[in-house]
Amino acid sequence: MAGAATPGAGAPRLMAVPAFVGRESELAACRRALAGDPAIVLVEGEAGVGKSRLLRELLSTRPDRCLVAFCPPFREPYTLGPVVDAVRQAVGSVAGLGLSALAGALRPLFPEWADELPPAPEPSEDARAARHLLFRALDEALDRLRVSVLAVEDAHWADEATLEFLLFLAARHPLRTGLVVTYRPDDVPQTSLLLRLSSRLPATGLRLTLQPLDVARTGALVSSMLDDEPVSPAFAQLLHRHTDGVPLAVEESVRLLYERADLTRMNGEWARRKLARIDVPPTVRDAVLERVARLRPAARAVLQAAAVLSAPADETTLAALVHKPGERRPEDRRPDALGPDRRRPDGLALDGLAGPLDGLAEALACGLLREDGGSLSFRHVLASRAVYEAIPPPRRRAMHLRAGRALASRTPLPVSQLARHFREAGDVAAWRRHAERAACLALAAADEAGAASLLYDLITHPASPPADAARLVAAIPFSSFTGDDRFQGLVRSLRSALEPGRLPPEDAAETRYQLGRVLMIMEEYEAGRAELKKAVAHLPPGSLSAARIMTYLGWPREPSTPAATHLRWLRRAAEAADSVPAGERLNLLVERATALLMLGEEEGWAETRRMTREPADAEEARHLGKGLLNLGDAAVRWGRHADAARYLARAELITERHGFLRYRDVILATRLHLDWYEGRWRGLADRAAGLMDNEAVQPVTRLEAILVAALLRAAAGDDGAGERFEHVLAESRRYGAVELLAEPAAALCGLLLARGDAGRALRVTDEPVRQAAEKGIWLWAADLAPARVRALAAAGRTDEAGELVDAFAAWVRGRDAPASWAGLVLCHAILDEVRAGPAEAAAAYGRAADAWQRLPRPYDALLAQERQVACLLAAGETGTALPLARLVLQGLTALGARAAAERVAGLLRDHHVEVRGRGRRGYGDQLSPRELEVVRLLATGKTNREIAAVLSRSPRTVAAQVNSAMRKLGVNSRTALAVGAVEAGLVS
Repeated sequence: MAGAATPGAGAPRLMAVPAFVGRESELAACRRALAGDPAIVLVEGEAGVGKSRLLRELLSTRPDRCLVAFCPPFREPYTLGPVVDAVRQAVGSVAGLGLSALAGALRPLFPEWADELPPAPEPSEDARAARHLLFRALDEALDRLRVSVLAVEDAHWADEATLEFLLFLAARHPLRTGLVVTYRPDDVPQTSLLLRLSSRLPATGLRLTLQPLDVARTGALVSSMLDDEPVSPAFAQLLHRHTDGVPLAVEESVRLLYERADLTRMNGEWARRKLARIDVPPTVRDAVLERVARLRPAARAVLQAAAVLSAPADETTLAALVHKPGERRPEDRRPDALGPDRRRPDGLALDGLAGPLDGLAEALACGLLREDGGSLSFRHVLASRAVYEAIPPPRRRAMHLRAGRALASRTPLPVSQLARHFREAGDVAAWRRHAERAACLALAAADEAGAASLLYDLITHPASPPADAARLVAAIPFSSFTGDDRFQGLVRSLRSALEPGRLPPEDAAETRYQLGRVLMIMEEYEAGRAELKKAVAHLPPGSLSAARIMTYLGWPREPSTPAATHLRWLRRAAEAADSVPAGERLNLLVERATALLMLGEEEGWAETRRMTREPADAEEARHLGKGLLNLGDAAVRWGRHADAARYLARAELITERHGFLRYRDVILATRLHLDWYEGRWRGLADRAAGLMDNEAVQPVTRLEAILVAALLRAAAGDDGAGERFEHVLAESRRYGAVELLAEPAAALCGLLLARGDAGRALRVTDEPVRQAAEKGIWLWAADLAPARVRALAAAGRTDEAGELVDAFAAWVRGRDAPASWAGLVLCHAILDEVRAGPAEAAAAYGRAADAWQRLPRPYDALLAQERQVACLLAAGETGTALPLARLVLQGLTALGARAAAERVAGLLRDHHVEVRGRGRRGYGDQLSPRELEVVRLLATGKTNREIAAVLSRSPRTVAAQVNSAMRKLGVNSRTALAVGAVEAGLVS
């Protein structure tokens, strides 16, 4: 006998909420972790996998007080909003908590408790200190409330301040409050502070990764929804295949099947009527929308209101969105209504007029909406998005407007939410008013990323007044502003504001200055300098903007402008600096010292002594962080490697402490280059690829990573390295980064000379050598000068080579620039090889090797020793040459410099010296065994996550290996990679 499941007459029969299935071991682990002293528990997993359900089960049995903070998916989250809302729900009054004077710092967050809180502390000029005081006050409040566990849901959406507060709590020794944090790892930005929390999990902590359910547990979940009656294995398998075992997708699909009367009981088991094809929508969105369509209009309106609000809200707020005050909605009246006083057994009115919010009970009963402590919200974010996107745009705008007006009566004003609602409603004036206030509050709370996002939206909106552009751009904390597309948006808006007739001359000059500044930050130096030169002519000579522009123009980024011209700009800037506010002088000092060091002026190092103090506030930290990373970069170029490491370490400390995201990438690129020089090559290619493939990294910074990757490929004997060097040269010219031309030109010159193409080697080095000579800046020539001298010698132009060495030597004299000195010693060795004899040249190459090793630059030292061996052999000193050659081979092999190692090994074999071992394997353009494993699985149609599960690697590692394989096979898509691997015979 078979009986179909039918909803029945009238309202559909409501299915049971699914049981807690398949997470018993995870729940037990969480309970053990939190059973004793406070601990940290991290729960990660994809959307709909059951993190929230696990958390509810965990907290439901605890006898002590637990707070749950929900992080809504706002584009600009309200600073500390989740924690503040959780505390509000926990207590209605703080009068009896016995809070100390610290609690005065909570007044801005809880104005409704102003009469019960101590006086506010004196305002601090240091935003970090103010933030720390606020955190201490919040921590004390949690302690007085006897909160044993603070749970934070959907932390991937948390604002930066909330994440910093979690780090603050986690850093307490011992922990006073247990932490449970749920998040989606794939939605956590690479720059999120959440990664710092997860990477510093103490030994007593617990990290859980929730996986989708298997077939058996999928069947058990479905059974729990159907009166715990058995589910046929075939149906469970089919359902699992179409939902991947994600509990949310399983639940929503089964509800839809049930409501369609598409389930049947056969032989005591629930099954699908037609097992050949399961008619479940491919996405949760489709399932949710069909369920919504089956509800009464009043219930649908409630769900739409909740979707528009996006965050938990009370019934009154939802009611404000459903319809205009006093409005009757005839379509809400049911045809079978028996009168205004007749109700269904579940309490729902039949005529749409019962209760303060008609349709709420039905929305809750359908399982999409939930109530938690008086707050109403969707059970699943995916369901909320599905409903939101299905609302017709005109109605959606009207509901956002009602939401904004309803929330505008709150105290304190939820300015971030107001900004979002008024923007979506199309009320530009109200949006701009609240968004700018929200940005100011974010800056005051040291939430730079949030402020930058708000300011960006204000600047780039089509209705943004041209007169506001310069002021708003000046407020952006660029140390936390990333993304090339966002920078391009700023440029477009600033150029639009500068269209003829839109601004008076002085305002136009300020706006043009900001445009030039943005272009310089984007590393589009040539375009930026052009705008700055136009702006400075129309600014008051003693103004801060004029002083900044003159300092920028002191940077030696123009191809032919001599150093003397840049130095004149710097002198003018120094004179103007006397009249600028004291708080701005540190920034000017940083820019001036950087310019002097780029010019190769020793005076720049003297200026750095004024940058040794600890930053007094976030603004000073921003300037010092930038200054220290610039010093690190300059020290690498000068060859002062110990200084470089020290400066970069300090810069990193400041960057991490204050969350200066853009600085981090520059530090990583500079460290990458330093590690190349110092021979720390293990893992360097992967680190370079990480920067190269990150589109959020600024273009010139990315070029440095491409250069290091090309240097590694050249050292491995990869023929494709030359194309990379040409790419770096072309892009450096395009961006006006003239200081980057020398090293790729030198490396490409070396490759060409190895092929016997002296003519092209000379052409490649013509431009950068001419620039160094015309500008009078030979700092960039440590690698370039020896390469050029070798090319001139190969072309028989030894006199010209001697003149170049004399000019280089004249510049190096009197400067503490170890890299330049080592390059000069190498130049003399090359000349000695041509002009003197092999014995003299061998000694000179030995001195060059010593000079490189002192930096240290071991690869360059070994290459100099390789030439020393050749000269010793030419001089007949075989007994000295061959032992040295063996040492050189060992050094090159240890580095992984396969091309040079093979040359030296061949030389030894020619002299009948046995050579054993080839050293660590390099793969060049060949796929490594690990990459080949990934490609073989990719060719079967598996996703990165599936491949990661099979190979026990992280999805990010798999993604990096896929990208590496695509680069090696010269393709730009997964499909092309699979096809290419098959055609190459790598995959059957």
